[in-house]
Amino acid sequence: MPPKKRTYAECDNPSLNLNLKKLKKSVSDDSEKVSDTASTENCVTQIEYCTNDNTVSLTSSPLSVQLPISERLLLIEQELCQKLNSINFRSSIEYVYNPIIYAFEVHAMYVKNYCNGYKKILFLGMNPGPWGMSQTGVPFGEISMVRDWLKLSGFVGKPPREHPDRKVTGFDCTRSEVSGKRLWGLFREMCGTPQNFFKHCYVHNYCPIALMDRKGKNITPAELKGEEQKLLYELCDEALTSIIQLLNVEIVVGIGRFAEKRAQIAVRTAKLSVRVLWISHPSPRSVGNQNWDEKTKKRLYDLELAQYFSN
Repeated sequence: MPPKKRTYAECDNPSLNLNLKKLKKSVSDDSEKVSDTASTENCVTQIEYCTNDNTVSLTSSPLSVQLPISERLLLIEQELCQKLNSINFRSSIEYVYNPIIYAFEVHAMYVKNYCNGYKKILFLGMNPGPWGMSQTGVPFGEISMVRDWLKLSGFVGKPPREHPDRKVTGFDCTRSEVSGKRLWGLFREMCGTPQNFFKHCYVHNYCPIALMDRKGKNITPAELKGEEQKLLYELCDEALTSIIQLLNVEIVVGIGRFAEKRAQIAVRTAKLSVRVLWISHPSPRSVGNQNWDEKTKKRLYDLELAQYFSN
Protein backbone atom coordinates (compact mmCIF):
# COMPACT_ATOMS: atom_id res chain seq x y z
CA MET A 1 0.00 0.00 0.00
CA PRO A 2 1.45 3.43 -0.92
CA PRO A 3 2.25 5.77 1.98
CA LYS A 4 -0.51 8.08 3.08
CA LYS A 5 -0.12 11.61 1.85
CA ARG A 6 -1.24 14.65 3.76
CA THR A 7 -2.29 18.12 2.75
CA TYR A 8 -2.09 20.93 5.24
CA ALA A 9 -5.75 21.69 4.49
CA GLU A 10 -6.99 18.35 5.82
CA CYS A 11 -8.72 20.21 8.60
CA ASP A 12 -11.30 22.87 7.77
CA ASN A 13 -9.60 26.24 7.75
CA PRO A 14 -12.17 28.93 8.57
CA SER A 15 -9.36 31.38 9.36
CA LEU A 16 -8.39 31.40 5.68
CA ASN A 17 -11.97 32.27 4.74
CA LEU A 18 -12.05 34.97 7.41
CA ASN A 19 -8.79 36.48 6.21
CA LEU A 20 -9.92 36.53 2.59
CA LYS A 21 -13.24 38.07 3.61
CA LYS A 22 -11.31 40.84 5.35
CA LEU A 23 -9.38 41.44 2.15
CA LYS A 24 -12.56 41.37 0.09
CA LYS A 25 -14.11 43.98 2.37
CA SER A 26 -10.97 46.09 1.97
CA VAL A 27 -11.27 45.75 -1.81
CA SER A 28 -14.90 46.83 -1.62
CA ASP A 29 -14.12 49.77 0.66
CA ASP A 30 -11.34 50.97 -1.61
CA SER A 31 -13.42 50.60 -4.76
CA GLU A 32 -16.01 52.99 -3.37
CA LYS A 33 -13.35 55.68 -3.17
CA VAL A 34 -12.32 55.37 -6.81
CA SER A 35 -14.06 57.32 -9.56
CA ASP A 36 -15.84 55.61 -12.42
CA THR A 37 -13.17 56.95 -14.78
CA ALA A 38 -10.34 54.97 -13.17
CA SER A 39 -8.16 52.94 -15.52
CA THR A 40 -9.21 49.36 -16.21
CA GLU A 41 -5.64 48.29 -16.89
CA ASN A 42 -5.17 47.15 -13.31
CA CYS A 43 -6.95 43.93 -12.35
CA VAL A 44 -7.68 42.80 -8.83
CA THR A 45 -8.47 39.41 -7.45
CA GLN A 46 -12.04 38.55 -6.64
CA ILE A 47 -12.73 36.06 -3.87
CA GLU A 48 -15.57 33.59 -4.06
CA TYR A 49 -16.71 31.34 -1.23
CA CYS A 50 -18.09 27.85 -0.95
CA THR A 51 -19.34 27.86 2.62
CA ASN A 52 -20.43 24.22 2.69
CA ASP A 53 -16.86 22.92 2.77
CA ASN A 54 -14.82 25.95 3.85
CA THR A 55 -13.10 26.30 0.49
CA VAL A 56 -12.31 29.45 -1.41
CA SER A 57 -11.43 30.25 -4.97
CA LEU A 58 -9.70 33.30 -6.35
CA THR A 59 -10.22 34.65 -9.85
CA SER A 60 -8.98 37.79 -11.55
CA SER A 61 -11.53 40.38 -12.60
CA PRO A 62 -10.80 43.68 -14.40
CA LEU A 63 -12.43 46.10 -11.97
CA SER A 64 -11.88 49.83 -12.37
CA VAL A 65 -9.93 50.21 -9.15
CA GLN A 66 -6.35 50.77 -8.12
CA LEU A 67 -5.75 49.03 -4.82
CA PRO A 68 -2.97 50.13 -2.47
CA ILE A 69 0.22 48.13 -2.95
CA SER A 70 -0.13 46.59 0.51
CA GLU A 71 -3.58 45.18 -0.32
CA ARG A 72 -2.36 43.76 -3.61
CA LEU A 73 0.60 42.14 -1.86
CA LEU A 74 -1.71 40.53 0.69
CA LEU A 75 -3.87 39.17 -2.11
CA ILE A 76 -0.84 37.62 -3.84
CA GLU A 77 0.14 35.97 -0.56
CA GLN A 78 -3.35 34.69 0.17
CA GLU A 79 -3.67 33.31 -3.34
CA LEU A 80 -0.36 31.49 -2.87
CA CYS A 81 -1.61 30.03 0.43
CA GLN A 82 -4.74 28.80 -1.29
CA LYS A 83 -2.77 27.16 -4.11
CA LEU A 84 -0.41 25.48 -1.66
CA ASN A 85 -3.45 23.66 -0.29
CA SER A 86 -3.31 21.41 -3.34
CA ILE A 87 0.08 19.91 -2.48
CA ASN A 88 -0.01 16.37 -1.11
CA PHE A 89 2.98 16.19 1.19
CA ARG A 90 4.48 12.79 1.95
CA SER A 91 3.33 11.06 5.12
CA SER A 92 6.57 11.87 6.97
CA ILE A 93 5.49 15.52 7.05
CA GLU A 94 3.04 15.55 9.94
CA TYR A 95 2.73 19.27 10.67
CA VAL A 96 2.33 22.29 8.42
CA TYR A 97 2.18 25.77 9.91
CA ASN A 98 1.01 28.76 7.86
CA PRO A 99 1.34 31.91 9.99
CA ILE A 100 0.04 34.12 7.17
CA ILE A 101 -3.31 32.47 7.93
CA TYR A 102 -3.46 31.98 11.70
CA ALA A 103 -1.43 35.14 12.49
CA PHE A 104 -3.16 37.16 9.76
CA GLU A 105 -3.91 40.15 11.99
CA VAL A 106 -0.25 40.82 12.78
CA HIS A 107 0.99 39.83 9.33
CA ALA A 108 -1.46 42.20 7.63
CA MET A 109 -0.36 44.96 10.01
CA TYR A 110 3.26 44.34 9.01
CA VAL A 111 2.42 44.55 5.31
CA LYS A 112 0.16 47.59 5.58
CA ASN A 113 2.53 49.52 7.87
CA TYR A 114 5.75 48.79 6.03
CA CYS A 115 4.93 47.90 2.43
CA ASN A 116 2.78 50.74 1.18
CA GLY A 117 5.01 51.83 -1.72
CA TYR A 118 7.66 50.71 -4.17
CA LYS A 119 10.83 49.09 -2.76
CA LYS A 120 14.26 49.18 -4.34
CA ILE A 121 15.58 46.24 -2.30
CA LEU A 122 13.80 43.02 -1.34
CA PHE A 123 15.46 40.94 1.37
CA LEU A 124 14.32 37.37 0.80
CA GLY A 125 14.24 34.68 3.49
CA MET A 126 13.39 31.00 3.05
CA ASN A 127 10.37 30.08 5.20
CA PRO A 128 9.06 30.59 8.76
CA GLY A 129 11.13 29.55 11.77
CA PRO A 130 9.46 27.96 14.82
CA TRP A 131 10.18 30.83 17.23
CA GLY A 132 9.98 33.72 14.76
CA MET A 133 7.43 34.04 11.97
CA SER A 134 5.58 30.94 13.18
CA GLN A 135 4.80 32.88 16.36
CA THR A 136 4.23 36.40 15.02
CA GLY A 137 3.39 36.23 11.31
CA VAL A 138 6.35 38.51 10.52
CA PRO A 139 9.39 37.26 8.53
CA PHE A 140 12.29 36.59 10.95
CA GLY A 141 9.77 37.75 13.55
CA GLU A 142 11.60 37.40 16.84
CA ILE A 143 9.17 38.47 19.56
CA SER A 144 11.00 41.43 21.07
CA MET A 145 12.00 42.86 17.68
CA VAL A 146 8.46 42.68 16.35
CA ARG A 147 6.91 44.10 19.49
CA ASP A 148 9.48 46.69 20.55
CA TRP A 149 11.10 47.85 17.30
CA LEU A 150 8.51 47.22 14.60
CA LYS A 151 5.78 48.12 17.12
CA LEU A 152 3.48 45.32 16.00
CA SER A 153 1.25 43.12 18.10
CA GLY A 154 -2.15 41.48 17.90
CA PHE A 155 -4.11 38.26 17.95
CA VAL A 156 -2.32 35.06 16.89
CA GLY A 157 -4.37 31.90 16.44
CA LYS A 158 -3.33 28.29 16.02
CA PRO A 159 -2.43 26.01 13.09
CA PRO A 160 -4.86 23.12 12.41
CA ARG A 161 -2.45 20.59 13.97
CA GLU A 162 0.18 21.55 16.50
CA HIS A 163 3.31 19.70 17.54
CA PRO A 164 3.55 19.53 21.35
CA ASP A 165 7.14 20.83 21.26
CA ARG A 166 6.41 23.57 18.72
CA LYS A 167 3.33 25.20 20.18
CA VAL A 168 2.23 28.56 18.84
CA THR A 169 1.73 30.97 21.73
CA GLY A 170 2.16 34.21 19.79
CA PHE A 171 3.56 37.11 21.78
CA ASP A 172 3.50 34.99 24.93
CA CYS A 173 6.30 32.88 23.46
CA THR A 174 9.31 32.96 25.79
CA ARG A 175 11.86 31.64 23.28
CA SER A 176 13.92 33.98 21.13
CA GLU A 177 14.74 33.28 17.49
CA VAL A 178 18.42 34.13 17.10
CA SER A 179 18.18 34.60 13.34
CA GLY A 180 15.43 37.19 13.67
CA LYS A 181 17.11 39.02 16.52
CA ARG A 182 20.33 39.25 14.51
CA LEU A 183 18.69 40.37 11.27
CA TRP A 184 16.34 43.00 12.64
CA GLY A 185 18.96 44.01 15.20
CA LEU A 186 21.38 44.82 12.38
CA PHE A 187 18.76 46.85 10.53
CA ARG A 188 17.94 48.70 13.75
CA GLU A 189 21.63 49.50 14.30
CA MET A 190 22.12 50.74 10.74
CA CYS A 191 18.80 52.55 10.27
CA GLY A 192 17.68 53.64 13.71
CA THR A 193 13.96 53.52 12.99
CA PRO A 194 11.85 51.05 10.98
CA GLN A 195 10.75 53.92 8.76
CA ASN A 196 14.35 54.52 7.69
CA PHE A 197 14.80 50.87 6.77
CA PHE A 198 11.48 50.39 4.99
CA LYS A 199 11.87 53.56 2.95
CA HIS A 200 13.79 51.54 0.36
CA CYS A 201 13.70 47.96 1.68
CA TYR A 202 11.31 45.16 2.58
CA VAL A 203 11.72 41.68 4.10
CA HIS A 204 9.71 38.79 2.67
CA ASN A 205 9.84 34.99 2.85
CA TYR A 206 9.99 32.88 -0.31
CA CYS A 207 7.71 30.18 1.13
CA PRO A 208 4.99 31.03 3.68
CA ILE A 209 4.69 27.59 5.31
CA ALA A 210 6.79 25.70 7.86
CA LEU A 211 6.99 21.89 7.56
CA MET A 212 7.81 19.43 10.37
CA ASP A 213 8.01 15.68 10.83
CA ARG A 214 6.39 13.83 13.72
CA LYS A 215 9.32 14.66 16.01
CA GLY A 216 9.04 18.37 15.26
CA LYS A 217 12.15 18.42 13.07
CA ASN A 218 12.07 21.24 10.55
CA ILE A 219 11.82 20.13 6.90
CA THR A 220 13.05 22.88 4.58
CA PRO A 221 11.69 23.34 1.04
CA ALA A 222 15.09 22.18 -0.24
CA GLU A 223 14.61 18.85 1.56
CA LEU A 224 11.34 18.06 -0.19
CA LYS A 225 11.39 15.47 -2.97
CA GLY A 226 9.87 14.92 -6.38
CA GLU A 227 6.53 16.38 -7.38
CA GLU A 228 5.81 18.05 -4.04
CA GLN A 229 9.01 20.08 -4.27
CA LYS A 230 8.49 20.87 -7.95
CA LEU A 231 4.97 22.17 -7.35
CA LEU A 232 5.94 24.19 -4.26
CA TYR A 233 8.82 25.80 -6.17
CA GLU A 234 6.59 26.64 -9.14
CA LEU A 235 3.95 28.28 -6.95
CA CYS A 236 6.41 30.20 -4.78
CA ASP A 237 8.46 31.31 -7.81
CA GLU A 238 5.31 32.65 -9.45
CA ALA A 239 4.30 34.57 -6.33
CA LEU A 240 7.83 35.94 -5.88
CA THR A 241 7.87 37.17 -9.47
CA SER A 242 4.51 38.91 -8.95
CA ILE A 243 5.77 40.61 -5.78
CA ILE A 244 9.01 41.76 -7.42
CA GLN A 245 6.99 43.33 -10.22
CA LEU A 246 4.39 44.80 -7.87
CA LEU A 247 7.03 46.50 -5.71
CA ASN A 248 9.18 47.53 -8.69
CA VAL A 249 12.14 45.82 -7.01
CA GLU A 250 15.58 46.43 -8.52
CA ILE A 251 17.69 44.28 -6.19
CA VAL A 252 16.82 41.01 -4.45
CA VAL A 253 19.11 40.05 -1.58
CA GLY A 254 18.83 36.38 -0.70
CA ILE A 255 19.27 35.78 3.01
CA GLY A 256 21.27 32.60 2.57
CA ARG A 257 22.15 30.67 -0.57
CA PHE A 258 18.80 28.91 -0.92
CA ALA A 259 16.89 32.19 -1.18
CA GLU A 260 19.50 33.56 -3.57
CA LYS A 261 19.16 30.53 -5.87
CA ARG A 262 15.35 30.63 -5.92
CA ALA A 263 15.41 34.36 -6.66
CA GLN A 264 17.88 33.80 -9.51
CA ILE A 265 15.64 31.14 -11.04
CA ALA A 266 12.46 33.22 -10.66
CA VAL A 267 14.07 36.33 -12.14
CA ARG A 268 15.65 34.43 -15.03
CA THR A 269 12.43 32.55 -15.85
CA ALA A 270 10.37 35.74 -15.87
CA LYS A 271 13.09 37.63 -17.80
CA LEU A 272 13.19 40.42 -15.22
CA SER A 273 15.93 43.02 -15.15
CA VAL A 274 16.71 42.54 -11.46
CA ARG A 275 20.03 42.06 -9.66
CA VAL A 276 20.21 39.10 -7.28
CA LEU A 277 22.74 39.26 -4.45
CA TRP A 278 23.13 37.46 -1.14
CA ILE A 279 24.11 37.82 2.48
CA SER A 280 24.82 34.91 4.81
CA HIS A 281 21.92 33.54 6.81
CA PRO A 282 21.93 34.78 10.44
CA SER A 283 21.27 31.32 11.86
CA PRO A 284 23.81 30.33 14.53
CA ARG A 285 23.86 26.86 12.91
CA SER A 286 25.42 28.24 9.72
CA VAL A 287 29.13 27.50 9.37
CA GLY A 288 31.46 30.43 10.06
CA ASN A 289 28.68 32.67 11.37
CA GLN A 290 30.58 34.12 14.30
CA ASN A 291 30.38 37.93 14.30
CA TRP A 292 27.53 37.75 11.78
CA ASP A 293 26.54 41.37 12.41
CA GLU A 294 29.98 42.79 11.61
CA LYS A 295 30.50 40.58 8.58
CA THR A 296 27.07 41.33 7.15
CA LYS A 297 27.37 45.05 7.69
CA LYS A 298 30.69 45.00 5.82
CA ARG A 299 29.12 43.00 3.00
CA LEU A 300 26.25 45.48 2.69
CA TYR A 301 28.82 48.25 2.33
CA ASP A 302 30.82 46.20 -0.18
CA LEU A 303 27.64 45.63 -2.22
CA GLU A 304 26.98 49.39 -2.07
CA LEU A 305 23.62 48.80 -0.42
CA ALA A 306 24.30 50.61 2.86
CA GLN A 307 23.62 53.92 1.09
CA TYR A 308 19.94 52.98 1.16
CA PHE A 309 19.98 52.62 4.94
CA SER A 310 19.60 56.01 6.63
CA ASN A 311 20.07 56.63 10.34
